[in-house]
Amino acid sequence: MNATEILEKLVSFPSVVGTPNGEIVGWIRHYLSAHDIDAALYAGPEGDRCNLFATIGPANVPGYLVSGHMDVVQAEASEWTSAPFRLRRNGEKLFGRGTTDMKGCLAATLAAVPQLVKARLKRPIHLAFSYDEEAGCRGVPHLIARLPKLCAPPLGAIIGEPSNMRAVLAHKGKAAARVTVRGRAGHSSRPDLGLNAVHAIASVLNAAIEQAQKLTEGPFDAAFEPAYSSLQVGTIAGGKAINIIPDLCALELEARAISGVRPNGLLASVREKAEALRTAGFEVEWEDVSAYPALALSPKRPLAELVEDLTGQTPISAVSYGTEAGLYQAAGVDAIICGPGDIDRAHKPDEFILTSELAACQRFIEALGDRCTT
Repeated sequence: MNATEILEKLVSFPSVVGTPNGEIVGWIRHYLSAHDIDAALYAGPEGDRCNLFATIGPANVPGYLVSGHMDVVQAEASEWTSAPFRLRRNGEKLFGRGTTDMKGCLAATLAAVPQLVKARLKRPIHLAFSYDEEAGCRGVPHLIARLPKLCAPPLGAIIGEPSNMRAVLAHKGKAAARVTVRGRAGHSSRPDLGLNAVHAIASVLNAAIEQAQKLTEGPFDAAFEPAYSSLQVGTIAGGKAINIIPDLCALELEARAISGVRPNGLLASVREKAEALRTAGFEVEWEDVSAYPALALSPKRPLAELVEDLTGQTPISAVSYGTEAGLYQAAGVDAIICGPGDIDRAHKPDEFILTSELAACQRFIEALGDRCTT
């Protein structure tokens, strides 16, 4: 199968984040088995979705990880020109949910497998495919924890997120949380007998706004846009009717941190304000939804020099979106981003990738394999 044929199959699986992924992970495992590669599946705590890990070459020798996620964001069919989970070709463009983010990279990597097997690698290339990356990198930490038992310490991890096949050296870290405030319902004519959860959560909202403004004052890192850490409230919901004292209100917020700043720490002042509501009789629940650290790889590290050499392009110093790369780096594995497609096409109707981009990624993986034969 060529990369386009593999991509067509991968897109056909509606592997939406937060849902079971048995079909897609099973198909990939079967494909690898046809090339005499044993792929191991590792279920996460959810029980209905798995990470996949496979090794081409000797596992007891340091080699390289090619990392990608199998999940995609939801797609509203009414917003698409064609069915989002059916690959449609128009010239060089291949349309479908996940074509760019990031089943295109998976397809190109899998298309390179026959050549990698034929090359008889002296250093291994590991395939590390994860689940629920789109929910804040929830799946890959369980796979990273297993790495010491799966292979020799890797020389580096290449995360194939869309970067136009240019190496990316840094990205911001992220932390997301949900705050739920419970009060006491009642008739709106007697506010003295109730506890208004919407009014109460306003103080949490104000704390988030104040922290967001404070972050614009620095510290700064000019590699990023914006050059400072940020915080925002993304959703807020509460109340049932205008004449009922709302007894429940929930708020979701996230922080994105420049290198050297701990993402969870940016939420601390907001959490403190939320928990202070307990003194007024409210029940407060703070749930850490997701978190991953920033990535910061020196351009002088061997992995950065290798990827620059293989792509023939100068690395990008930083991007604002986040990936699993920071988690690999935090675990002691040098990590870098390099993958086909453009991030501006991700998470949008009529997402697409170019056949030339698939070909470029496949050549990159095969060239990496050539380096692993010496």
